Amino acid sequence: MKYFSLLFILFLFACVSNNEPQEVNIIPQPNSVAVENGSLKLGSQLILNVNSESLKTVATQFKTEIADLVLVELTNSEEATIQLELDRTKGNNESYLLKISKKGINISAGSEKGIYYGLQTLRQLFLFAKKDNGKFILPVLTIKDEPRFGWRGLMLDESRHFFGVEKVKQLLDLMALHKLNIFHWHLTDAPGWRIEIKKYPKLTTVGGLGNDIDADAPAKFYTQNEIREIVKYAADRFIEVIPEIDMPGHASAANRAYPEFSGGGSKSHPDFTFNPGNDKTYTYLTNILREVATLFPSKYIHLGGDEVHFGNQAWNSDKYVLSLMKKEKLKDLKEVESYFIHRVADSIKVLNKTVIGWDEIVDHKLSNENSLVMWWRHNKPEKLGAALSNNYNVVLCPRIPLYFDFVQNKEHKWGRKWGGSFVTMELTYAFPPDTLPGLIQHINFVKGLQADVWTERIQNNKRLDFMINPRLSAMAEAAWTKSENKNISDFKRRLKPMLNYFEKKGIYFYNPFNPELSPEPIGVDKSK
Repeated sequence: MKYFSLLFILFLFACVSNNEPQEVNIIPQPNSVAVENGSLKLGSQLILNVNSESLKTVATQFKTEIADLVLVELTNSEEATIQLELDRTKGNNESYLLKISKKGINISAGSEKGIYYGLQTLRQLFLFAKKDNGKFILPVLTIKDEPRFGWRGLMLDESRHFFGVEKVKQLLDLMALHKLNIFHWHLTDAPGWRIEIKKYPKLTTVGGLGNDIDADAPAKFYTQNEIREIVKYAADRFIEVIPEIDMPGHASAANRAYPEFSGGGSKSHPDFTFNPGNDKTYTYLTNILREVATLFPSKYIHLGGDEVHFGNQAWNSDKYVLSLMKKEKLKDLKEVESYFIHRVADSIKVLNKTVIGWDEIVDHKLSNENSLVMWWRHNKPEKLGAALSNNYNVVLCPRIPLYFDFVQNKEHKWGRKWGGSFVTMELTYAFPPDTLPGLIQHINFVKGLQADVWTERIQNNKRLDFMINPRLSAMAEAAWTKSENKNISDFKRRLKPMLNYFEKKGIYFYNPFNPELSPEPIGVDKSK
């Protein structure tokens, strides 16, 4: 009798345990999750219904993304397991409501983008679900979610090392899974020009030669058809692609192709600038920007505008620049630089685009209504304060903790440090602190966060993956999840199944829990 009673008690305990709320593994952490008792069991074939024709594209995209887990059939049946409901009177552009009951799944939102983000949450629930006899066990829950910041970005530098269409698509897939929505594409710089411009073919045939470690490497660049392919691929995932055409500095690759527009440089940065005193330079650059504008639907064009002093010394003796200074009464090279920035910004405005520049452009006093500032110099917080106090829209992307070319472990040999400091996953996750100048007072001008991947030390796909992951997951949560809902311990719990997913997909990563399992791939040694 005692034996029977013990079995009965164990049976009751098992029943209670099976009905306890399940752990939910989603990155970024949704801002409101209510998990209830019970679960929904689903097989490997699902029926999905939409209440609007405009959702069919989103549903088809989800069907493709989840095909390695389940087969989804689109139908008009109201008996479908997954119901997608578009109601344009609800929420903001990126919010969504996801409900799982014992009978099925409902996702509602006020936009197609919101529906898509709800589906990404559902996708992760499937990815990390427990299984019973081949069936997925999803928790009964209600998720009401929207992002903290509207700008959640990743920048990839392909001038220094080129990665190609398939790698960029893989990055876009990873961004979509993490609900990131901006891909900032650094396509031109001193080492190489990576975007085809029909009017100036030598930009790629000559300017596309070389990379940061081999000046004689074969030309590599994106054709305009490949650009369109990637832009569409991103748009299908609600990711906006923003091109960067660097100027007036970082122009060496372009000047190799068309030296008549060079403004010279310095011993360490030869032919580094475009010539700000030659009127033909502005015609040339406007023609380039016109082609760029037709390729990218984004309202933004990034013109760089940073580190011009690395190679503008030749301006002191250039006849065109000296003539310009006299004509426009410009007293020094800083004012020459400002003249250039304003003139190109006007051309971008004529193209119905908005200028983005690194935080140096704050000094040039561009119109705050038609420009956006990226604050990158973490050692110059006053530049952030100046931008915000002058009502510039700002994206936060400081070297520490959002430059992913910085090492993430003090034992790593290849990569950057700043006075011994580097970028751990934890530092990325904790950003931004409320102590940043102007952050609290001018929070409405803070558009969001962006991780930047410069590739001087990153020469192949494995190294790129290692430097990005898992810091990209940490940045995604820092950008999406409200600060009061963030918890680094819980994030690390949820990160473990994500790392398993990376491994299954062949995406290399640094393992912060057991670094010995993820040896550092060889990078480029810049110490010599």
